[in-house]
Amino acid sequence: MTTGEKPLEGIRVIDLTRVLAGPYCTMVLGNLGAEIIKVEAPEGDDSRQFGPFLHGDPQKSAYFYSINAGKKSLSVDLKREEGKQILADLIRKADVLVDNFRPGTLARLGFADSRIKELHPEIIYATASGFGYSGPDQGKAAYDSIVQALSGIISITGTESGETVRVGTSISDIITGCFTAIGIVSALFRRGKTRQGARIDVAMLDSTVAALENAIARYQVSGEEPRPLGSRHPSIAPFETFKTRDADIMICAGNDKLFSALCEVLEKNELSQDPRFSDNLSRTNNYRTLRDMMNDALKAETADVWLERLNRANIPCAKINTVKDLFQSEQLRTRHMLIPVEGEDAFKIAGNPIKFSDISEAGNAGKPPGLGEHTREILAGMLGYSPDTIKELYAMNILHKAAENTLKEP
Repeated sequence: MTTGEKPLEGIRVIDLTRVLAGPYCTMVLGNLGAEIIKVEAPEGDDSRQFGPFLHGDPQKSAYFYSINAGKKSLSVDLKREEGKQILADLIRKADVLVDNFRPGTLARLGFADSRIKELHPEIIYATASGFGYSGPDQGKAAYDSIVQALSGIISITGTESGETVRVGTSISDIITGCFTAIGIVSALFRRGKTRQGARIDVAMLDSTVAALENAIARYQVSGEEPRPLGSRHPSIAPFETFKTRDADIMICAGNDKLFSALCEVLEKNELSQDPRFSDNLSRTNNYRTLRDMMNDALKAETADVWLERLNRANIPCAKINTVKDLFQSEQLRTRHMLIPVEGEDAFKIAGNPIKFSDISEAGNAGKPPGLGEHTREILAGMLGYSPDTIKELYAMNILHKAAENTLKEP
């Protein structure tokens, strides 16, 4: 694999985001080669305080590390005029500005859309918020679980008995981060042709509704409200977890040919001839009966035996991995999907799932920034501030004191 230039090399992103949705967006952009300048308040991103902590060190949040490795940190008080001037200078030098404040927060700091456009007419400015910049809920605060509830995704997630649960990851934050990154990359592509900047508004609620797959369509066609189905697919059967002698496994027979092959593996060829299971609609309508028959057959052998037989017949199937199992996966190792952060080789985070044939995989995820670690570098190197000016800003508590004490004089 040759080493080519990442597609966003040379793109500079001013990152005003914190916790998850925004930082996940800028993580994606950073994985694609963009320079991410994380502008933090003096107290830092809230997620720096989220455990667990590596080696018991409260300065090493595993949560923070997992989505901020490779970024640069500048710590500045944006409520002070001198801090606002620093942000204005950063905007002039950037390609992209991202925040995930509630609508109007940046405007109240003196950076309304019109001011940002005045500072940099071609900048791409994106906001990822709970409800977006329109509608009656635009001013409300939002957390991932709140949005999961409002979007309807919790109503279709859970057991067949009707118990609802949140999705096991902060899926609304993550989807929002991905959609925001897509919007930014699209705007950069357009700017390359037209020199036109962009104002991008992405809402967590919108993003999660967009990920409901066919639930919206099913409701309109059937008139029935979709409900939790456990591991079962709503319109394909058999397509769920089944019980073997010692463990559950996932089996997905998505068409008649696969179902026929599955019946052969189970030594139940009569099932494929049964009119109750002759096509996918019939199987879906009679899924409980089919499930019971398959479970009875599968209990004869262990999960490993069945997985070997099913894989030999090219029937989609899988064991139910735990997170611990992922660290033993040869597939994930080959794809560089669990990689160490720089300076902490024993601690791995998710790698970049976007693979380019001409770009070598990174050996590590970069170094997670200490709070304000790159303040001097950015102010002096990027903005041209003099040593005396930087020293004065520290003395005025515009810049984070801890950063000054940990870095050498330029």
